[in-house]
Amino acid sequence: MEHKKTYNAKELKTPHGRLIIEGPISSEKLASYEFHEDLVAFRPPAQQHKALIEIAGLPEGRIIVARSGHMIVGYVTYLYPDPLERWSEGKMEDLIELGAIEVIPEFRGSSVGKNLLMVSMMDDAMEDYIIITTEYYWHWDLKGTGLNVWEYRKVMEKMMNAGGLVWYATDDPEISSHPANCLMARIGKRIPPESVQKFDQLRFMNRFMY
Repeated sequence: MEHKKTYNAKELKTPHGRLIIEGPISSEKLASYEFHEDLVAFRPPAQQHKALIEIAGLPEGRIIVARSGHMIVGYVTYLYPDPLERWSEGKMEDLIELGAIEVIPEFRGSSVGKNLLMVSMMDDAMEDYIIITTEYYWHWDLKGTGLNVWEYRKVMEKMMNAGGLVWYATDDPEISSHPANCLMARIGKRIPPESVQKFDQLRFMNRFMY
């Protein structure tokens, strides 16, 4: 499968200044930007910056960033699912995962996450993919936001909806381990029925165990 990537950008005015939301950007471009020290949700900032540069270099990898000048203050990643997860078991070329989305505290509440997703979906090539995201409450910044699990889940769901992702049922044990966890997905317009069927099989792999 050929992974076409078309660059898009938009300007977002926030109470803390103007941001450029852009992508997918190349690993070289990504390396030339600074990475904000408050982007700590997944690993230390320098390591996360390095990880994003690597993802941007993958054939299917896509990084969309929010930046203030040369400083990255938010990002979203798309790549093939982790080989250890069930979502990779179907070996589907047309299934990619929204792996991470993060915005620094200063710019939260300014629709940065929503705009990262909207710019992602401006690329027509996204209609060739089933895009999934797995949301686990233990990744959420409940302390920093002061929200409870259900309030955070609502915010998360609303943000994902801005990119066209909606809730899907699954029997995945990790997702089923807590009612706030969820699977969300967006099925592109050009996805063939057999890919949808394969995705449904991945969603319910335990149904024959009982």
